[in-house]
Amino acid sequence: MINVTNRAKEEITMLLSKEGKTNDHNVRVSVKGGGCSGLMYDLSFDSQIQEKDEVFEDKGIKILVDKKSLLYLLGTTLDFSDGLNGKGFQFVNPNASRTCGCGESFSV
Repeated sequence: MINVTNRAKEEITMLLSKEGKTNDHNVRVSVKGGGCSGLMYDLSFDSQIQEKDEVFEDKGIKILVDKKSLLYLLGTTLDFSDGLNGKGFQFVNPNASRTCGCGESFSV
């Protein structure tokens, strides 16, 4: 399962509205190779649920994760911060053994 904080929910809802996306758009979270630690998070909106997707819902936000990425993301919490260290979505991933300084990449 992937959890969503209240702050992340607010930001997702605001972005969907700002971009003119309808309620049929979901949040797609995936893992791709790259970054300073080896793996990078990818976050986007998607209206299509693929056959290979696992679908989670938390706080009214539907999250799509492909089965390959799911191995790296189980138990992750999606958060949003606009503090002094930068503004953006953050992944609190219990599976990550190491993360880079910017928080955009990780390794297991």
